[in-house]
Amino acid sequence: MRINRMYQDFRNPSPKSLAAVSTVCLYLLMGASYLAADEVTKWNGIAGNASFTSGLSGIPPFESRLYAVTHAAIHDALNAIDRRYSPYVLNSLLIPGASPEAAVATAAHEVLVNQFNLLIAYGLAPQQAVLDAAYVSSLAAIPAGPAKDAGILVGQAAAAAILSKRANDGWNQQVVQDFAYLQGTAPGEYRFTPPNNFAFLPNWGKLPPFVLFRADQYLPSPPYPVDSKRYMADYNEIKNLGGNGVTTPSARTPDQTQIALFWFESSPLGWNRIARTGSASSALGLCENARLFALLNFASVDGYIGSFYAKYYYKYWRPITAIHLGDIDGNPDTAGDSTWTPLLETPAIPDYDSGHSVQGGAISEIMRLFFGTDNIAFTTCSTSMPSGSTCNDPSPVTRSYTSFSQAAAENGLSRILVGIHFRKAVAEGIDHGVQIAHHTFVHSLRPLR
Repeated sequence: MRINRMYQDFRNPSPKSLAAVSTVCLYLLMGASYLAADEVTKWNGIAGNASFTSGLSGIPPFESRLYAVTHAAIHDALNAIDRRYSPYVLNSLLIPGASPEAAVATAAHEVLVNQFNLLIAYGLAPQQAVLDAAYVSSLAAIPAGPAKDAGILVGQAAAAAILSKRANDGWNQQVVQDFAYLQGTAPGEYRFTPPNNFAFLPNWGKLPPFVLFRADQYLPSPPYPVDSKRYMADYNEIKNLGGNGVTTPSARTPDQTQIALFWFESSPLGWNRIARTGSASSALGLCENARLFALLNFASVDGYIGSFYAKYYYKYWRPITAIHLGDIDGNPDTAGDSTWTPLLETPAIPDYDSGHSVQGGAISEIMRLFFGTDNIAFTTCSTSMPSGSTCNDPSPVTRSYTSFSQAAAENGLSRILVGIHFRKAVAEGIDHGVQIAHHTFVHSLRPLR
């Protein structure tokens, strides 16, 4: 099934516009840490690059699942050579003499080729040739011999195990754009968001999680009633800040506008880039990286599953709908504006909670737990900045942070500044993600020694 149009929240430049991007620019996209990567972070960068150039980053729930299955295979492949952590799927295999690099490259390549070939049905650009070339390059750096051969077999076994486990989870039987979705009619109930006439992935919350016991395990408390003073405060805040600044006035500062645009890119793409930077600055080993990237991508994919469950459970309206109907919502303190327009197009999914904020909360908390500190400074770029200042431009705009939680907070704030989420959805989303991260860290890939 071909997706007719990606909505703005999950939109990235088209594959055609990326065809001319130079190798240097792609290295910038993948992040500076890619240039000094080990095999794990190298293949994380390759997966990110393939996601961006194929258009997969325009569907972040799909993208998060791709990273999760890829890093599950990578982790289990290494763990079958040097068993340091509890396996995710591959329990029975143990081949200590196999080449770790061959195992990682093979596991990643096998999963990525399989998944990207399935994604062609969604209109995404094929990635087989790029992935094959990367795999040939990885194997060429490994001396021939029994260790290399054994590593390839281990990687194949790990890939086969995770692909079998998730083969029938339903991700590719999803209705991506549900034009027949039943809209609400009462104040606070979700309606399609202009200019969209569909609901996006309404059943994603029904997918079996990767680590969570169930999708609603950390379901946030309900959103504010539309007749409450707390709702009024959130309403007036986003009405004041979230406008496009052209037809709708906005009180955003230039820096706030940069924040809004900077964090608009795909969460899995951006946060994996940040994780590569954190990995490089901490000089992690191969097995440590395998565990880190598996954990953070498990939290990411379960974050989307949990958030989409909440979205279609509460079915709460978006700010654009709320402001257009503000005069008839039953709250005397919410003045309506039928022409109010956010800075960027509102996604075709309910407001509550903010999936983008869940991602920031989940991944930042995994990194805090993994590194044992929140206070790791880093600088990153973005693919959603205006042309000439993105990660794949020679001089990208960057933003710097002193901690993971600081970045997660700014990531959440961006959804208010861009005009697409109420503050309550952002705050609950961050907390939802943190809870998912704690569960993931405690229940998956535990150290054995």
